Amino acid sequence: MNKYELAKKITQLDGLTNEEKASLVELLRSQKKYGLVWEDKPEEIETRLVDELPVLTEVPERAIVSDSPDAPNHILIEGDNLEALTALAYTHEGKIDVIYIDPPYNTGNKDFVYNDSFVDREDGYRHSKWLSFMNKRLQIAKSLLASGGVIFISIDDNEQAPLKLLCDEIFGSNNFITNLLWQSTPGSNTGKAIKTVTEYVLMYAKQKEKLNINSKPVDDIKKYKFKDEHLEFRGPYVTNKLDRRMTGSHYSEALNYPIDMPDGTLLYPGCLTEKQDHWNWRWSRQKVEWGVANDFILFEKKKGKWAIYFKQYLKVDNNDIAIERSLPYQNLVLEDAMNAARGTREVMDIFSEKKFDYPKPLALISFILNMASKQNSTILDFFAGSGTTLHATMQLNAEDGGHRKCILVTNNENNICEEVTYERNKRVIQGYTTPKGEEVEGLHDNNLRYYRTNFLSRDKSVKNMRQLVRLATDMLCIKNDVYTEAEFCGKKINPNIARYFDNGQGNRMLVIYEERAIQLLVQIMAQTEDDGIKTMVYVFSPGADPYTDDFEDVAERVKLCALPSAIYEAYKRVLPKRKPKFLDEALQEMKAQAEVEANAQQTLDFGENDNMNEEGGEA
Repeated sequence: MNKYELAKKITQLDGLTNEEKASLVELLRSQKKYGLVWEDKPEEIETRLVDELPVLTEVPERAIVSDSPDAPNHILIEGDNLEALTALAYTHEGKIDVIYIDPPYNTGNKDFVYNDSFVDREDGYRHSKWLSFMNKRLQIAKSLLASGGVIFISIDDNEQAPLKLLCDEIFGSNNFITNLLWQSTPGSNTGKAIKTVTEYVLMYAKQKEKLNINSKPVDDIKKYKFKDEHLEFRGPYVTNKLDRRMTGSHYSEALNYPIDMPDGTLLYPGCLTEKQDHWNWRWSRQKVEWGVANDFILFEKKKGKWAIYFKQYLKVDNNDIAIERSLPYQNLVLEDAMNAARGTREVMDIFSEKKFDYPKPLALISFILNMASKQNSTILDFFAGSGTTLHATMQLNAEDGGHRKCILVTNNENNICEEVTYERNKRVIQGYTTPKGEEVEGLHDNNLRYYRTNFLSRDKSVKNMRQLVRLATDMLCIKNDVYTEAEFCGKKINPNIARYFDNGQGNRMLVIYEERAIQLLVQIMAQTEDDGIKTMVYVFSPGADPYTDDFEDVAERVKLCALPSAIYEAYKRVLPKRKPKFLDEALQEMKAQAEVEANAQQTLDFGENDNMNEEGGEA
């Protein structure tokens, strides 16, 4: 019996509501798959997102704005992170360079809240709830990553194995980079039980071939203490012995050869005049000849014995450009500054009290950002907690002159967003005094803007569409990184008709709520001198046309986008699907699928005809 026949029988069952029948049909339509399987446990927020659209609304009185015109704009969003990620799917799709998250570890010790209730160790669906929770968020996170982007996820042994399988499925096992192992605690020196002193940070790329990981600076620059007077342009160097003792399979016969000393002595590796199998030169014959000819090799005679050294310069030549030597990062992280207790002390230094349990240490997030971010990267943390990621971002900018921007998302359970995440970074920007009375200078050249999630109906009435465009203006400011409202071409305009934003540095945005004003606005623009900078123009339109013909006279000066169509399209890709309104619709699709399967040997393309989308034009 095929799926269509089974679905038809389900609709004829007595004792079930239409909703229950629809759910059974939906399960029947699901395709089997190989990989990690769990019982999907819907969240209450998903139910809301079936009927409502999230938007981001600024809390202007919480904005911290620097006097520096070049200060990066950081964003803090108060709200459920599934709501916020949905909104970011419009503002930042494909724009995030680095994601770091520290989700609940699901230890069973009241660290994981699902549908407003703590999940305890005895909950039979404990792991399924966690996987459902993470899956929905990571699916959207993937869409936010740039093609060369990377995500880091902190976790411990409770969910590390399922999380690895989940990430393999979402990001692709071929995009797995490494599993960072960091020592989070020194552990105890008493007892017989094995002490767990480590946690993990899973690292995945959006597209591994496009990921560009930074290298690590040389730790001890002071050891590069020698200089060549006749080769000063090469800079300082350190000497290393050219030979080394080898064991087992590491020995190479090809690297055990004699080298002529200045006095004619033939020297084998190990400073020996006779060959021994357990010694090698580090360089091949050809490279040694090159090193001697180019003054990279040193011969020294002490107490009648010769030794050979090679010069290792701090700066290396890369296509005629001298760059400072660096080292690859390793996945084993054992630095004392990254101890979890350090994170607690850092928060206490800022607040003079313990305001947050188990904050990640600043050095750990700095380590990650140093490894993966560039000076202009956009960084996202949607389990923001105490806000360490923003603190680390601003500190790194101060150290290397970067312009990284950071987006934080957290709910306001127990006032955490207002009183911890926001307040911590406010003090970091403005400066604070430690409990010991030490004054810590603020990182003043940063802007921080505070937003909350808001909602309106998904139904596409004209009234709702107009309201969406108005409520989405704050999101458009985030999308275009422009927040300063200004006069339009020297003219004041009614904010109920349109709003104009200009940061004075090339970012301009015009949001038109009343389409009947387009002609006048185009006329005003046409009468002003063209300075070569295009204005991003969002126009309310009931369809997908941003009134292109109406902007013909200034077409070279604008980029046009129709709203809310563009928002609906972005949301459609991440919002939960609405269930069929009538079982007959589902049955018709099941019947069509059955017909395709029955004729699979013919020329029909099964993949193109197996379309299960219910929504059509819904957002």
